[in-house]
Amino acid sequence: MTVLDLIGSRSDVFSVRDETTVHDAAQYLRDRHVRSVGVLDAAGRLVGVVSQSDISDKVAAENKCPAWMRVSEIMSTGLVTVTPNRSLTDCLHLMEQHGIYHLLVVDAGGAYRGMLSVTDLLTVVASDEKARADMLEAFVFDRPTAH
Repeated sequence: MTVLDLIGSRSDVFSVRDETTVHDAAQYLRDRHVRSVGVLDAAGRLVGVVSQSDISDKVAAENKCPAWMRVSEIMSTGLVTVTPNRSLTDCLHLMEQHGIYHLLVVDAGGAYRGMLSVTDLLTVVASDEKARADMLEAFVFDRPTAH
């Protein structure tokens, strides 16, 4: 299974502009029930990612004013990206290797296409494992007995 298989049906790609205030970004995250979003520059290029923990750690904990700060001041820029043809197994390995919980998806031209969370990946893996377990159970316990 690939990234495209997982995100292909998504209609929304959540992002904010780098000039967005931290206050507005926090509201955006809250209103959409997401923990992080891609940050785009004026040309629409992916330049960072901002998360609830960035807002908490870099603004609230430092007693800074979110209404005056811009997302560009607190966003993470060490981006780990994947393309839609990447396998979900590779994605899990990348997350583990980098100690991160989200991967940014970009197409071959570098355009931002969304984000994968570790929860997205684990849901698929768990679902796949359950399906395998169900098939094995059916094979073992639903076999006709020989007389």
